Amino acid sequence: MTHATLHVAVLMGGWSSERDVSLTSGNGVADALEGLGHRVTRIDMDRDVALKLAQTRPDVVFNALHGTPGEDGTVQGMMDLMGLTYTHSGLSTSVIAIDKELTKQQLVPHGIRMPQGTIVSSESLYAGDPIPRPYVLKPVNEGSSVGVAIVKERDNHGTPIHRDAHGPWQIFDTLLAEPFIRGRELTVAVLGDRALCVTELVPTSGFYDYEAKYTDGLTTHICPADVPADIAEACMTMALDAHRLLGCKGTSRSDFRWDDEQGEAGLYLLEVNTQPGMTPLSLVPEQARQVGMSYADLVQAIIDEAMAEKQS
Repeated sequence: MTHATLHVAVLMGGWSSERDVSLTSGNGVADALEGLGHRVTRIDMDRDVALKLAQTRPDVVFNALHGTPGEDGTVQGMMDLMGLTYTHSGLSTSVIAIDKELTKQQLVPHGIRMPQGTIVSSESLYAGDPIPRPYVLKPVNEGSSVGVAIVKERDNHGTPIHRDAHGPWQIFDTLLAEPFIRGRELTVAVLGDRALCVTELVPTSGFYDYEAKYTDGLTTHICPADVPADIAEACMTMALDAHRLLGCKGTSRSDFRWDDEQGEAGLYLLEVNTQPGMTPLSLVPEQARQVGMSYADLVQAIIDEAMAEKQS
């Protein structure tokens, strides 16, 4: 299938905690676009990004940013004001999906099972546990497992958590506390209107945190996951429903915990990522390969959806 040659600005980098991953994603995307014959301008986002985009005047912007402000609606709002066509989710979807509590408010009423969470001040953790251990503490609006801690019985965080113990409470004023769900880590990528497949993530030690996600050899990807057919189907259905309910565009990736002792009742959606990684280790390109799409095919499909939105 032939595609019109486009001028694509690939927006990457920025100043979030996920800058390095974004640069890897963005350069991979840019290389693929050039291989497809498109004209590409690479933009490492700084405070002059609007000026750079205005000077570039692309047909479409491929948003390869991760974290804030590229994933939280800020950059989307700027591009909306500028009248630019861009890939991935728009302003309102991005605002909701980056916030784990807002995501729950949007999805749980529609029957999507998510852990019951509570917002706590980090200061309160030094006085006592907000919910029974074991529990998970995570920032309300960061991605890629940045700043996630699992607080277990008699662990080295102390009881209650010690003020000098290393953890997200030293970085963020407020955190989301959720019950820890034992079991297995599963994830599903959605492209357009299609859930691709299910991958199980098995960290070689600890849990699937930021380092495990982006360091070669620290996590084993089992793709497709060795899970019962009804669990795989439930994962893919929930991921596609979440993508549609949130209004996601391009790709999204839904992350799950599955307590395999409880069957389908033990499957919980943890979060939806609207700007999933496009690095060599990333899950979306891996799942695309599993269903017969090359990396270049995937990039082109994301561009095609953005251009179709522009014309509709």
